[in-house]
Amino acid sequence: MSWRKASWRPIRSEVATRLSWGDYGKRCVSELIGTYALVVAGPSSIVLLSTFSPSSMPEASYLVALTFGVSVSVIIILLGEHSGAVINPALTLAAASAQLLRRGLLIPYLLFQTAGGILAGLTLRLVFSPLADVTSLGSTKLATRVSPIMGMGLEALGTFILAVSALAATAWISRAVLQALTVGGTLTILILFIGPLTGAGFNPARSLGPALASEYFSNLYVYVIGPCVGALLAGLLFRRVRAARNPGPSSNDSK
Repeated sequence: MSWRKASWRPIRSEVATRLSWGDYGKRCVSELIGTYALVVAGPSSIVLLSTFSPSSMPEASYLVALTFGVSVSVIIILLGEHSGAVINPALTLAAASAQLLRRGLLIPYLLFQTAGGILAGLTLRLVFSPLADVTSLGSTKLATRVSPIMGMGLEALGTFILAVSALAATAWISRAVLQALTVGGTLTILILFIGPLTGAGFNPARSLGPALASEYFSNLYVYVIGPCVGALLAGLLFRRVRAARNPGPSSNDSK
């Protein structure tokens, strides 16, 4: 999700220098760790609450939403200065399409975020192995009344809103704590509203990790296509709005 100017500066303001291999490594490892932490913490709350709390317990949805939201906020505060704490392949696409991410970081971020999600899924499998078949390790699932097309639309909408909040926080909020609260709070609210319908993935790495580890692949494409489409639309919209507010030449020379 977004946060410090080091990775998320508008491309036209970047100096024409390449990152060193050490800088690339630091940022990529930061993204892996952040994504890993999120995908362990969030689905763990789902597994634990679905196992030890009544399924009708209304507080459970609030606890899950808060777990994801607080986790994202803490990760942004701790890792934002190292990599921007994007920790979401869909938001990486949003940042790239909005020209707030160096082009040379796009593929590495996508790879390391995905790896973080997969490693987190393996950790969930190791910790909650006896519960894997019952809970699917917190995998995202469509409600019975929600079709895949509807689910894809809801995932796109939720990710669009999340990406807009992240991009706006990056561009117009200077304090890291306020950026973190903005993005984490937005995610919490979105989970409360959309979670009962789709599981509120909004993050391909978050859905992929538990799905692979639990071998629950039903409608997985919904949680890849929907978030990516929503994020790309948010990035393109943000780019147009920012260009209208700050007209001037731009450059894609940043690596």
